[in-house]
Amino acid sequence: MSQKGYKQTLEERRRGELSLSEFAEYVEKQQANRYGGSQARDVSVAPSDSGYFTATRSTAVAEEHPELDILDQLGFSDSSPPVKLKSLLLDDSPDAETTLQQLATVVKSRVDEGQGETIFDLGQEDNGEWMGFNKEQWDLALRRLQEAAHLYQADCSVLLTYNVGGPAEAETKSDRIKSAYGKVLIRRVAGTVEDVIETRIAVVGNVDAGKSTLLGVLVKGKLDDGRGRARVNLFRHKHEIESGRTSSVGMEIMGFDTHGHIVGRGQQRKQSWEEIGRQSAKVISFTDLAGHERYLRTTVFGMLSSSPNYCLLMVAANNGLIGMSKEHLGIALSLNVPVMVVVTKIDICPPQILQQTLTQLTRILKSPGARKIPVFIKTLEETVNTATQFANQRICPIFQVSNVTGESLDLVRTFLNILPHHGHYNPDAPFEFLVNDTFSVPFVGTVVSGVVKSGVVHAGDNVLIGPDSLGQFRPTVIKSIERKRLPVHACSAGQSASFALKSVRRKEVRKGMVVLPKLEKPPRVFREFVAEGKYLPVPLLILSHATTIKPKYQAMLHVGAVSQTCAIIDIDRDFIRTGDRALVAFRFIQRPEFLSVGDRILFREGRTKGLGIVKAVSYDPKNPLNPNLKKPEEHNGTAQ
Repeated sequence: MSQKGYKQTLEERRRGELSLSEFAEYVEKQQANRYGGSQARDVSVAPSDSGYFTATRSTAVAEEHPELDILDQLGFSDSSPPVKLKSLLLDDSPDAETTLQQLATVVKSRVDEGQGETIFDLGQEDNGEWMGFNKEQWDLALRRLQEAAHLYQADCSVLLTYNVGGPAEAETKSDRIKSAYGKVLIRRVAGTVEDVIETRIAVVGNVDAGKSTLLGVLVKGKLDDGRGRARVNLFRHKHEIESGRTSSVGMEIMGFDTHGHIVGRGQQRKQSWEEIGRQSAKVISFTDLAGHERYLRTTVFGMLSSSPNYCLLMVAANNGLIGMSKEHLGIALSLNVPVMVVVTKIDICPPQILQQTLTQLTRILKSPGARKIPVFIKTLEETVNTATQFANQRICPIFQVSNVTGESLDLVRTFLNILPHHGHYNPDAPFEFLVNDTFSVPFVGTVVSGVVKSGVVHAGDNVLIGPDSLGQFRPTVIKSIERKRLPVHACSAGQSASFALKSVRRKEVRKGMVVLPKLEKPPRVFREFVAEGKYLPVPLLILSHATTIKPKYQAMLHVGAVSQTCAIIDIDRDFIRTGDRALVAFRFIQRPEFLSVGDRILFREGRTKGLGIVKAVSYDPKNPLNPNLKKPEEHNGTAQ
């Protein structure tokens, strides 16, 4: 390759990196508006070409005016000034019961806001002012906080303390914190299985990075023998056990009770999913994805179809960020999923090689494409403080662990226990369920599993499932619903579940279908749609490509649980290169699919990747995107 060509390649790569981070943020804002219900409409208006919309019904659009916040600080309100938390926490007067109810109201609002849990800064006001507690006052405040939490059927557990003493005392003394202070986890008791907090984590990394082994050690609580013994229970196929490599999308769960203790840890036998689900207040669902390049399609499908809240990137200390690790990191960044990194095998890695791996990680995470702030976590204090701030996607925590010696594994467990809720889900929108797997269960029938994209569904509801190869939807009834293999009566947006369907055969369902509510007008599906633009179509961003892309180019397109080959039939310019944002029209090759405006798309062909967000679900060949070209040939079946 000539020097000139090499320079062009580097420039294109930098353009792609910069465009990736900027465009991922743009997509996140678009989806936040959609799932958050800020783009609400009147229900009487036709919502979209597909017949469904995901905005909140009868909700007024709330405009933010930060310049008016000064009015709140000036105290012009007719209401009485807010009561300070310190007076509620230290009240031992005859009216203590009244203030305890006020404190319980504060706790309830924070727990509800955190989707069932919150971390309470005991010793600091909401405005950052220190309460100046001594040891006795902090103990009294903790007892009051526990009583208030119990009124709301929640439990408290101390995560970290300063100037208090005890097992949770911070190892480093901060000059900033001079009074007694601590972070307390408040978690609601799950009355039913429906109330259990669920966090989905996609586990990715290069082959032999130790993904399945780490999950086996975390879940079972027993260390590995250095030969992969801990990973055996996670494999689904015989050839995976023989080769030691994951080739499918594996699933494993890890439960925490209200006090943050791992459910079933230390017992002789591994607990079943049903036992973990019944005893847990919070469940971490791990999606163990394949690391070999041969299974990239399966890995990308697992990343998009499972709708992960977080991504756990595994890196072997003796190998570094090599092979598919960079591909997986790029996909996670393009999906704008918060990333945490676990460096494994530090017990067999020489110190200088480990340092090279950490230096490489730091350089890649700080690059223009990632723009992350690496945080190396080695203490409990760093674990708690980083987890509470992890909603800020600029932070990327890095753990260095050994599955054989157990070094830093407790820090990883603590971090997973207090991970905050992340994601935009709208339970008030019309129901939509993405099918990512199908089963045939004896004495039950056909079962489909997946994630509820929006809305709420109940057992016994009449629904539609499709589209089939002809674009048709089949009416059926949800006989029963299970979450984590436990029967439930309902399932809402953001939760994963399995539905048993009535009068549907296994061969009639497939991955990539959707389950929708039954309406008089059948939903429309589309074979063609457009990508990116300033008005209608899909923003499409080429992440990396060695050459140009023109019409007739074909690639594998991923939209949620849909994986199908697509062809580019029109572009708003002659060609697109790395880092370009363009208006692109796609056509599904095999069959039409159900799409919604705002869906995130990812297409790939080898190492070529494009990122986009659906903004229109139709394409008119009479109005080509590129006016300089001749009108494209007529296409039949734009909408099925």
